Amino acid sequence: MNQIYGYAKQAYDAYGVDTETALKKLAEIPVSVHCWQGDDVIGLDGGGSLSGGIQTTGNYPGRARNFEELKADIQKAFSLMPGKKRLNLHASYAILNGEKVDRDKIKPEHFKEWVEFAKEIGLHGIDFNPTMFSHKNVKDGLSLSSPDENIRKFWVEHCKACIRIAEYFADEFHAPTLMNIWIPDGYKDVPADRLSPRLRLKKSLDEILSIDYDRNKVIIAVESKVFGIGVESYTVGSNEFYQNYAAKNGICCLLDNGHYHPLEYVSDKIPALLAFYDRVALHVTRGVRWDSDHVVLFEDELKEIAKEIIRNDAADKVMIGLDYFDASINRLAAWVVGQRNMQKALLWALLQPNGKLKKLQDDGNFTELMVLQEELKTLPFEAVWAEYLERQNMPGADWYETVKQYEQTVLIKRK
Repeated sequence: MNQIYGYAKQAYDAYGVDTETALKKLAEIPVSVHCWQGDDVIGLDGGGSLSGGIQTTGNYPGRARNFEELKADIQKAFSLMPGKKRLNLHASYAILNGEKVDRDKIKPEHFKEWVEFAKEIGLHGIDFNPTMFSHKNVKDGLSLSSPDENIRKFWVEHCKACIRIAEYFADEFHAPTLMNIWIPDGYKDVPADRLSPRLRLKKSLDEILSIDYDRNKVIIAVESKVFGIGVESYTVGSNEFYQNYAAKNGICCLLDNGHYHPLEYVSDKIPALLAFYDRVALHVTRGVRWDSDHVVLFEDELKEIAKEIIRNDAADKVMIGLDYFDASINRLAAWVVGQRNMQKALLWALLQPNGKLKKLQDDGNFTELMVLQEELKTLPFEAVWAEYLERQNMPGADWYETVKQYEQTVLIKRK
C-alpha cells in the first residue's frame, strides 16, 4: 500500500498538489455527527411521538431504546470514523432519570452524562439544537410563531435554557458550541396572513437573544426550510426571513442542503454567505426530490460543498454537521457511510490544485480549465484515502464486517 500511495503522491505532485499537506489538514477538520440517526429521532425525554414534519421510514432491527444503548451504538460507530469528531445533540436527548422536567426547564445537569461520555470517547465538542417538534406544545403546527402567547413563551424559554446548556458544553470542551434553531412552523394550505407569523417569530428570536450569553462560546444559528410535511404551502422560517434576521442581529445562518428547491445548490450558497458572514454552519444530508434526509453519499454536490469550503480557506469558518436518519438500513452503517463520505469529499477538495484552477478562470482560459478539471477526476484518489485511513488507525473497505458482527451480537437481540 505504501508503494501505491507513493505512486499517487507523484501523480498529484505533477499537478502541484502536496498529498502530505492534504492529509494533515483533513485530520484537523471536525465533523459534527448527529445522535438522532441511532434511535430514529425519538429522543429520551418522552416528549411525544415523532411529529412536526419529521418522518423516519423503515423498521430495521436494533433501534436504540435508551441512553445506554444509544451510547453503545455511537461508540461503536464512531470507532469506525476517521478524523476529528464532535457530537450533535437535540434537547430531546436530555437524561432526566425519572425527573419530571419539561423542555422549558431543562438544565446543563441533564446533559452531564453526555459530556462525560463525549470526553470518554475523545470527542472535540458537543453541538446543540432546541427541540421544537414531537411535543404537546407545538400547537396547530406552530411554536415560536404561535399566536397563543403561552405556547410562544414556552418555546422562547426552551431556547433560552438551551443557550445555557450550550454554554456549559463550550466550557467543558474549551471550544465554541453551535446552537441551531429550527422550527416546523407553517401551514398546509395557502395562508390568509403571511406577515404576522414572521413578526411573531422575529419577536421570539429577539427575546431569545436578549439574554446575556458569551458569543465567543455559543454560536447561535437559524435554519431555514422551503417546505415540510404538513406545511407544504407556507414556512414561517423561510430563507429570506432568516438571512435578513441573521445579518441584522449578528448571528449565523445554517444551510441544510435538503432544505431548498432541488435546483438550488448549497455549494453555491456557501461562498455567497462567506462574503458577508464570519461563520457559516452546515447540515449535510441528501435529499431525494425533497428534504428526505437520506444517507450522505460521495456524489457531485457533496464534492462541490467540500470544494467551496477548502478553496475559500474556510475550514475554520464553516461548521460541518451531518443530518439524516434512515430506519430502513443498519443505523450504524448509515452513520459510518455518511461521515466517511464527508471526509472523502474534504480530501477530494484538498487534492485539487485550487490556485491553478482559479488562475485559469481569472485569465479566461476556460478550455484549459475544463480539460484540467476532467483530468483530475481520474487521479489515484483511492490510494490517498487508503493512506489516510491507515494513519488514522481505521479499517479500510472491510469496516462493514465490524458492523455486521455488532448487529448479530447486539442489535438483533433488541426487541
